[in-house]
Amino acid sequence: MSGRVLVVGDVIDDVIVRPAGPIRDDTDTPSRIERLPGGSAANTACWLASNGTPSTLVATVGEDDVDRCGAELARHGVRPHLAAAAAGTTGAIVVLSEGERRSMLTDRGANLATGPELVTGGLLAEHTHLHVTGHVFTGPDRDRAWRRMLDAAQAAGLRRSVAPGSAGLLADHGPARFTALVAGVEVLVASEEEALLLTGATGFHEAAEALGARHEIAAVTLGWRGALLSAGGALTFVPAEAAVPVDVTGAGDAWVAGLIAGLQAGEEPAEAGRRAAALAALAVQQVGARPA
Repeated sequence: MSGRVLVVGDVIDDVIVRPAGPIRDDTDTPSRIERLPGGSAANTACWLASNGTPSTLVATVGEDDVDRCGAELARHGVRPHLAAAAAGTTGAIVVLSEGERRSMLTDRGANLATGPELVTGGLLAEHTHLHVTGHVFTGPDRDRAWRRMLDAAQAAGLRRSVAPGSAGLLADHGPARFTALVAGVEVLVASEEEALLLTGATGFHEAAEALGARHEIAAVTLGWRGALLSAGGALTFVPAEAAVPVDVTGAGDAWVAGLIAGLQAGEEPAEAGRRAAALAALAVQQVGARPA
């Protein structure tokens, strides 16, 4: 399967903070602070385009930021399909980045307005793959409408993939509710913590097997340890590529993009997983969540 990938989800302004040492209470901690574009869906769309896979992003930003955010996406080769929020500003995250560790303080802002009605039949007709980051499912209760959108994509012949994107939001939303919403989606990519939440498993092997029984392709990403991929009833370990991490922000989004790009190119899942590992290795060696 080849063609353009339609990505649906968040656009975020990242404020990445890299402290020079342990954060000290009630006083200054010297830090490097950088403001960069981000958002899981936007990052994935940019990494797809950087890997030669045409992509379109559907998202919502503050009405004053449509041109700015659109230009940032277009610079990476992404076709922006941005809605302007009638109220609220573009989402923002403060990322405390310490090597392989990070913490995030999130204001989803205008992203809360992103709904399934933005994914029209005309858009679906122009694409061969639909990828949704699960953040959009955790906003206002529109489960039935999102499910109709996923079904419409299937009816239009698109392969579908979902990445939950946030263990915290997934826990708040309800793993069982999320599982019902994405039932039958062909590809699911979850972090280890997300996979354990979705399956109730006690280990990532068990979680990968459980997710593999629900989806044609399921991946459990394990950070520097690699990933476990389930396809056709078989588990394949995909090692991470060696890299010295500078900032892990966006590494998971890059991994997802690599997997989708490989599948779009007709690669077997294991081969696509190796492409995913290569992109993730590039992502951790730079500051920021999108390709340099």
